[in-house]
Amino acid sequence: MKRWKSIALVVALLLIVAACGDGTEGTTTTGDDGAATSTTSAPGTTEAPSGEATEVRWFIGLGTGAQPEQVAAEEALVEEFNASQDQIELVIEIVDNDVAYETLATQMASDNPPDIIGPVGRDGSNAFVGQYLNLDPLVESTGFDTSIWPAETVENFREPDGTLPGLPFASFPSFIYYNRALFDEAGLPYPPQEYGADGAAVYGEGTEWEGPWDFAKVAEIAAILTVDANGNDATSADFDDENTVQWGFVWQFTDRLFQQGSFWGAGYPLADDGTADLPTAWEDEWHWYYDAVWTTGFAPAQAELDAMGGNAFQSGNVALAGTHLWYTCCIRDDENNIVGDFWDLAVMPSNNGVVTTNMHADTFRILASTDVPDEAFTVLQYLLTDGALPLLTAYGAAPANPALTEAFFASLDERYPQGVNWQVALDSAAYADNPSHETFLPGWEPYKEAMGTLSNAVLTDPALDLDAAITQLEADLTTIFQENG
Repeated sequence: MKRWKSIALVVALLLIVAACGDGTEGTTTTGDDGAATSTTSAPGTTEAPSGEATEVRWFIGLGTGAQPEQVAAEEALVEEFNASQDQIELVIEIVDNDVAYETLATQMASDNPPDIIGPVGRDGSNAFVGQYLNLDPLVESTGFDTSIWPAETVENFREPDGTLPGLPFASFPSFIYYNRALFDEAGLPYPPQEYGADGAAVYGEGTEWEGPWDFAKVAEIAAILTVDANGNDATSADFDDENTVQWGFVWQFTDRLFQQGSFWGAGYPLADDGTADLPTAWEDEWHWYYDAVWTTGFAPAQAELDAMGGNAFQSGNVALAGTHLWYTCCIRDDENNIVGDFWDLAVMPSNNGVVTTNMHADTFRILASTDVPDEAFTVLQYLLTDGALPLLTAYGAAPANPALTEAFFASLDERYPQGVNWQVALDSAAYADNPSHETFLPGWEPYKEAMGTLSNAVLTDPALDLDAAITQLEADLTTIFQENG
């Protein structure tokens, strides 16, 4: 196994929050982050507490955590925790990602909130800013040792007012997944697995394909790897884009416009005067991807994504996919079996010589409304320490605690034994977008809805006037920011 380095980089941008729900076992669906989630409708999935034990409710749904394998790991952790002591009865409640925000908001408004939420990242936490418990007093009163994490990682959670609403748990760097088999079939060199001295990597070193590993090269290679039913690739005059069976590139579960745009450059869409100011790099990427879908045809449209069950790269019909480490949860079939050993990892392409990756980071937070802060903090400590590794493995998340890194990647090697270069994930953390694409904005939920409307149009409307749509989006966002500022 490789020596894992630079773990501090992996966790440098951690943030948090989570979910809630009614609770029962239920159906499996697909959430906003691409991970399947299970809907619950009765309080919790464990037996009701008995005796004098204090109940602590742990809600899951705003982020990852409801894949079948993840639920199994969470239920096992709850069973182990409850068996280890008799003072606290931990109960989990799992809610579908699509309704988690509304469910949590309703429970909070009806004075029936959970105690702990998570795992979930900055995106989910933004919707409930200011409603988390400050952990500083509990850290001090219990003597909890936060030195297991780098000091700067802990401080990353501190709010501008000095409070500490979260502690480090997991991070999900982003990079490229590539299909070895499709590259072999086309006789193309694999994409690079190491960043250059200045970040930007070189594709096909020592071959006729040698050149910058940037998004222009991605478009060139992806066109060759896009094939129709008659075997013609997208560079051929005979290519039939109405009958594509293989695509060169996809943003895999990372197709929110503010997310995919930030792979071309970090930015913040809110100007000092309170109006919207969309980063130029984001707009450039939106045009690039729209052309990839409707002009060159090397990226699938929504109907084609639907035909692949929504999970394009897993189907084996896509050569390159940009996404996060958490996607290791999803290269599986409906029965949660590993699909194949056809893939490996490559570094993120550059744009204008600059590499920008996304960083997602999850943890657990205690709501300030909890009636049992001491007991909830006891559970939180367990989730972050003794219970961390099996959860991290189930979530496909790099540990915030450097001591767990080697064991975590060893566990991934057991699940995916084809020889995945996990160092790519670790190295990619150094290029995380700053400011993050998930940095809080006033009217966070309406902001995401407006972005989602245009994102849907990009994937469904071949006649879209994208420049006009972007102008309208900017106007709509200005209204949202000013109404919620």
